[in-house]
Amino acid sequence: MLEVVLGGTGGTMPLKNRWLCCCWLRQEGSTMLIDCGEGTQIALKCAGISFQGIDILCITHYHADHISGLVGLLLSMGNEGRTRPLTVIGPRGLERTVTNLRVIAPELPFALELHELDGDTETFPFGDAVLTAFPVRHTLPCCGYSVTLPRVGKFDVERAKAAGIPQKLWGILQKQESVTAEDGTVYHQSQVLGAPRKGLKVTYCTDTRPVPAIAKYADSADLFICEGMYGEPEKLGKAVETAHMLFSEAAELAELANVKELWLTHYSPSLPDPQEFLANATEIFPNTKCGKDGMRTVLRFSEP
Repeated sequence: MLEVVLGGTGGTMPLKNRWLCCCWLRQEGSTMLIDCGEGTQIALKCAGISFQGIDILCITHYHADHISGLVGLLLSMGNEGRTRPLTVIGPRGLERTVTNLRVIAPELPFALELHELDGDTETFPFGDAVLTAFPVRHTLPCCGYSVTLPRVGKFDVERAKAAGIPQKLWGILQKQESVTAEDGTVYHQSQVLGAPRKGLKVTYCTDTRPVPAIAKYADSADLFICEGMYGEPEKLGKAVETAHMLFSEAAELAELANVKELWLTHYSPSLPDPQEFLANATEIFPNTKCGKDGMRTVLRFSEP
C-alpha cells in the first residue's frame, strides 16, 4: 500500500486557497515529504498529517517556493520532542543551502543526515519500497523522485513440497530471502515463489522542461504527479524561458510513460482556476486530474 497526499499545489507564491508545493507519502510505517515551501506545516496540518513522523525529506531544488518552509518545519519537529535523525536528500548545493537556512535555527535536538545528489540517478530504501532520485532540467540543479514498491510472486505450495522444505518454514520464506533449517539446510525464497507480481509506483516531478528521464522513471506508474505551471497554450514561450511545463506537456509525458493517472500541480499564481484549462491535458491523456491542496489517494496492489 502507498498513501499519497498533496499538501500544497502552488508555485512561486501561496494564494489564499493554495499553499506551496509539498507532497507526503507513506509506505507502511515509513513516511516521506517531497518539498517544503512556505506554509508546508499549515498545509500538512490542514490535511490532517503529523509531520513528526517524517523519515525522509526530499527537496527537488532550492528555489524558495520549494524549501523556504524548512526551518519552521525543523523547529516544530524539535519543539515536539523529536530526537531521531532526519534524512534530507537534494541536488547539488544541499549542504550549503541547509547550513545557511539554519542560521536562525542553529540548535536542534536531532541530527540532519544530508545526502547531496551528484547529478546522477541514485536509489534509497524507503520502508519496503525503493526511492529513486533522477535529474531533470530547470534553471538550477533539480531532480524528480519515484517511489516503487515491488511485490514478490505467489507462494507455490507444490514447489515447496517438491523441494522438501519443512512446512513450518513456509511462512518465513514468504517474508525473507532465505532461512536455515535445524539440520543446517539453507532454503531460498526463489524455491517457493512464482514470478514477481506487479507492484506500485508513484513518480513526482516539478519545475522542469519535459526530458526523456521523466518518462523513463515514470514508466507504468500508478500515479504520476507532474507540474502544470501554465494551462494556456500561448504560455509556451514563458514555459520554455522559465524551464516549466504546460498542462499539455505534462499530459504528453503521462501518455508516453503509460501511467495510470496524472495529477497536475505547481500552478502559476496567474492560474486561479486550473479546471478552466484541464481539457488541454485530457485531450491528450484522459485520466488527468487537477491536483488541489489536501488531495489524497491510497494505492493498493491490483492483483490478488
